[in-house]
Amino acid sequence: MVHDRDNSNLKWDQRFRTEECVLGNDPSAYLSDNIELIKKLAPGKRALDIACGEGRNSIYLAKQGFEVVGLDISKAGLEKARDWMARESLRIDLRTVDLQNYHITEKYDLIINFNFLLRDLIPEAVAALEPGGVLVFDTLMDSPYVPCPHKKEHLLAPGELLAIFSTFKGEILLPEERPYDQMPTAKLIFRKG
Repeated sequence: MVHDRDNSNLKWDQRFRTEECVLGNDPSAYLSDNIELIKKLAPGKRALDIACGEGRNSIYLAKQGFEVVGLDISKAGLEKARDWMARESLRIDLRTVDLQNYHITEKYDLIINFNFLLRDLIPEAVAALEPGGVLVFDTLMDSPYVPCPHKKEHLLAPGELLAIFSTFKGEILLPEERPYDQMPTAKLIFRKG
């Protein structure tokens, strides 16, 4: 019997084995557009990239001076990230993990979560932030414009991201919902109180 985790791993390995980077070589625009604010707010340089895939955001953060840990289920994605990291002469701690069964046990100054939604991991990520630590969240939201079929549980409902982060002690900055974009997303920057 093949478990859901195995299916997820196979699906992502298959996508990441393509010649080019699935999401491109550039970091997320939301991350790069707000990097100066993020660097100013983050109390230190230790960063975690949840579901880092092929490493585009991990590479970007390392170039910005962060000590990065990148987590992903796909060995194929992480192989591409390691090759890229070597070409750039960067050091990133890349770990193959199943986030459904993973617990964040270390503390970080910055945590980023892009194009991935595991609601149960959000409180754990907030708890793993150092005081004043920053969490940048940007993922797909439910909309008629979502490309290719997605399971509803992997999409944020309108208003959901803001509602989730409103329950934590801290400050929400630059929240956005873009339900009509080619890639409908909800995003925000959270600074732990």
